[in-house]
Amino acid sequence: MRPHLFHLVLFLLACPLLRGQQQLGIQDSAAGAVQQEQPPLARRHRQLLDSANACMRQDIGRSLDFVTRSMELLGDRSNRRELAQSLTTLGEIYQFHNQYDLAINSYREALETDRRLRTLLLLGRVYVLNEDFREAVDLLVPEEDRPGLAPDQRVELCETLGDAYSGLGQVNTAVSYYQLALTIADKNQNAPKVPDLNSKIAQAYDRADRTQEAEAYYGNSLQQARAQNPARALQESEKVADFYNKRSRFPEEIELRKQSLERLKELPQGVQAPEADSITAQGVSYKIGNAYLAQDKQEEAIPFLSRSIAEASSRGDLEVEKDATRRLSEVYRNRGDYKKALELYQNYVALVDTLYVRKEQELSRAARFSREMASSQNRISTLEQERQLSQSKYDLALAEQRLTQEINKRQRYIIYSLVFGLLLTALAAFFYYRSNRQKELANHLLALKGLRSQMNPHFIFNALNSVNNYIARNDERSANRYLSDFSLLMRTVLENSEKDFIPLSEEIELLELYLKLEHDRFPDKFEYRIEVDPEVDPEAYRIPPMLLQPYLENAVWHGLRYKEEKGFLKVAIRPLNAKAISITISDNGVGRKRSAALKTKNQQQQKSRGMGNIRKRIEILNQMYGDRITVSVYDLNPDGSGTRVVLNLRSE
Repeated sequence: MRPHLFHLVLFLLACPLLRGQQQLGIQDSAAGAVQQEQPPLARRHRQLLDSANACMRQDIGRSLDFVTRSMELLGDRSNRRELAQSLTTLGEIYQFHNQYDLAINSYREALETDRRLRTLLLLGRVYVLNEDFREAVDLLVPEEDRPGLAPDQRVELCETLGDAYSGLGQVNTAVSYYQLALTIADKNQNAPKVPDLNSKIAQAYDRADRTQEAEAYYGNSLQQARAQNPARALQESEKVADFYNKRSRFPEEIELRKQSLERLKELPQGVQAPEADSITAQGVSYKIGNAYLAQDKQEEAIPFLSRSIAEASSRGDLEVEKDATRRLSEVYRNRGDYKKALELYQNYVALVDTLYVRKEQELSRAARFSREMASSQNRISTLEQERQLSQSKYDLALAEQRLTQEINKRQRYIIYSLVFGLLLTALAAFFYYRSNRQKELANHLLALKGLRSQMNPHFIFNALNSVNNYIARNDERSANRYLSDFSLLMRTVLENSEKDFIPLSEEIELLELYLKLEHDRFPDKFEYRIEVDPEVDPEAYRIPPMLLQPYLENAVWHGLRYKEEKGFLKVAIRPLNAKAISITISDNGVGRKRSAALKTKNQQQQKSRGMGNIRKRIEILNQMYGDRITVSVYDLNPDGSGTRVVLNLRSE
């Protein structure tokens, strides 16, 4: 927020300077000198903004530096048009790097300084990107009757309004704006816009389930794109294929995607789609394989999934390689080739781990990006101080020159400056406090994501060993059943890994599946039961995913497993009051002290890390959302045998 604070200061300081010049009647000779200075400075200002635009894609730090220097160059001249140009360029930089809130603030400040149509259109577009559709409509609708709109500007205005109304769910209004833009673009031979607008009309009709109209416009967009170039045809072909996929018209989808594979061979390195998603051979092959599987044509799907894995591996596309490997593992499992399915699933698990490492690297790059942004903001803050100092010197010289004639005005100006300084200090303190709070929340989210993403390799290893044992005994039915349950559990864990909370009902289903797997592994060691009080509505409570599983694992592996006779594990969910419930996990195992004596040093460290992660997760979640979760652990019996874990959960 600090860069925008500086921009606001520039604008506010510019106004009193211009007003003071008018009131004091600066002599014509001085004004002439200023006029002689402006042309070279204006050219230099334009060059700095051009440099900022050139560096926008590769180096945001240098780009922000050029914008800062352009504002610094303005000095005491306070040219509103040039200041607005700098602010608009700053907004474009933020918009390109998906910092939409910062872009919105920059464009607003630019409009307050100098209201230009280009800035209005940019603000409308970024409102749509930020899903502030109502603000986009309120901003742009009054501009429809603006005189002097060029055809390209009117096309962009109508297209943005169509996007906004489409986001609001007003399909007919959106289509009317798209069609108006299409008419203008076609009339003025704006060829690149014609397939885009046909495609957007098709998408609007598709969202309204008006399939016939959507298909007609998709056909138009595809035909027009093919007439332009292979890259454009590839983009539209994939959109139409997605439409066929949504409508379960898989043969037509497959045909289009096979054509896309041929077009990709004509392009050096794929093509970048308008939505910024890379259209690649591995991605298209994966979609073809899925389309065949949707028709239960596993034999036809296998070559495309295999090709997708090979090409994704050669190009380092871990996301597609991971998804294609999982799907191919499921195909071989359904075909009864469990050895191949297991091998692929192990590859899938390894890819998930590799992808996790890559995500950590991306987080590191994001942190470096934040530091670069902070560095640029610090420089702008320094520039703000220098600007204030320069302004003070200017005011002092002006006051000395006009001291006799303007003493009363000077006194009022000093008072106003002091008040403004106090307000500015208070505003800076407020933004500094809010920025620190946002950084603290971001750090909590990163720490929580790291803890939540940790999986238990010990359980995965033992589960895969169990599958191997079933296969070794030629017990294919048990192996298939166990592998299916294990796959479902792992899929559920991965799907929930990005969520802070899930419904209690989903957590109960996950626990039931986990306990079933553990019971299949140790059928002679324990029985279990999950009891939910009828007064408890599982949908009314939300709980962090996999929060209870480590306690169940400790009960099985460190309590019941060491018991000579068959043990019992019970999970009971009872109401505490109208807004809280109690979740009790009790087992009649050997107890914590006896378990600690039986475990090796390595096992003790593993348990300590697991419980430490749970405590950290609960601590972070309670800091972020209030004290909603408390956990207590007791011995079940006076002799130290058995364990009871009581977790109290408060509703939102």
